[in-house]
Amino acid sequence: MTAQVVTSTYRRRGLIAAAAVTLLVAAGCSGDSTSDQSATTAPTGAESTAEMDSGVAQRLDDAIDATMKKTSVPGAIVGVWGPDGKYVKAFGVADKSTDAPMQTDFYTRIGSLTKTFTATAILQLVDEGKVGLDDPISKYIDGVPAGDQITIRELARMQSGLANYSESPEFQKAFFADPKAPFTPQQLLGYAFAQPATFQPGQGFQYCNTNYVLLGLVVEKESGLSLPDYINERILQPLHMEKTIFPTTNAFPEPHAQGYTVQTADGKESTATDWDPSWGWAAGAMISTLEDLHIWGPVLATGTLLKPETQAQRLETVNAPGYPADVGYGLGVFDIAGWIGHNGSLPGYQTVTVYLPEQKTTLVIMINTDISYEGSEPSTQLAAAITEIISPDHVYRLSAAEPSPETTTPEATTQPTEPTR
Repeated sequence: MTAQVVTSTYRRRGLIAAAAVTLLVAAGCSGDSTSDQSATTAPTGAESTAEMDSGVAQRLDDAIDATMKKTSVPGAIVGVWGPDGKYVKAFGVADKSTDAPMQTDFYTRIGSLTKTFTATAILQLVDEGKVGLDDPISKYIDGVPAGDQITIRELARMQSGLANYSESPEFQKAFFADPKAPFTPQQLLGYAFAQPATFQPGQGFQYCNTNYVLLGLVVEKESGLSLPDYINERILQPLHMEKTIFPTTNAFPEPHAQGYTVQTADGKESTATDWDPSWGWAAGAMISTLEDLHIWGPVLATGTLLKPETQAQRLETVNAPGYPADVGYGLGVFDIAGWIGHNGSLPGYQTVTVYLPEQKTTLVIMINTDISYEGSEPSTQLAAAITEIISPDHVYRLSAAEPSPETTTPEATTQPTEPTR
């Protein structure tokens, strides 16, 4: 589930603003309420500080190298942390014009992983009694089509039926005219509300960035803070995630890799490094690093910042049509064969951050391309290759015959595709 704008020879993914899907498997939280935010940084007690067994590490090296070659991924950063040791390594190049190498301390655009932060903010407000999961969105935001029928829960779980603004031809025209131009949440909703609904509220599933723009506005209304300030103060600071950012411009901290995409007006490859991520906003604008996502993966999956009963609701998943039975989507998180978390994709970048409660293992993948391989996300290909080695009974696999849940898009012959998933 990511947000991409793909191009020509294969299906263009509609501009999906930063959507990466996370599988909800684990439950449980530490803490009785969101007011207790002396949150520790992840499940360090379950992790070994030793390096992973050299034989397993070599198998991972070989699998990652082979998958990158097969899928034409320029550069990748991979981290695995668990009871059997850690594996942290950078592969390939950050800049194809200079052959500068990827480094493990790079910042990256995380696309739809942003949704996990927006959903967490909503659930914290649920814990505080400021928001109800079964409240209609009309209670908080005026002007939403069928807003008296669409609940907060349905928005978070991709069951609203609202049109995805990033698939709107009008939005795509505006985006491709100037990828560095900013968008406001109100503009994004305008593109969505001009399109017909895809199904009745609660009667289907469609990965949709519109849902998370609305949730971001609810956070702002009920907290009195801007969404970037709320996420920084209530989520990032308590977790000491000091290198995770919700940008309000196209600024991109150094060091970072160049990002390569074919989600362009003419379908030719371009660097999207400095494109403005505001079109993704609450659905996909954020930036992070490998070490910060190492913190976030277990926190997201285990519910550190939420009450246990709220985390349990978060992990109640629905199945997406066309995907394996062990793939489900919850409240801003997915469960893929037991791996809980989300993926993310913006033009030029893809990320996977997941946690496997059964093995107390965290996996983070960051790459500097969003160009599909045979209709599949290259980040998904890497996640599958890695989990076949580290968790053979829990392989991160999406149907090879279908685009990932976050990337359903129009045909390439009609419109430029969505910039993010």
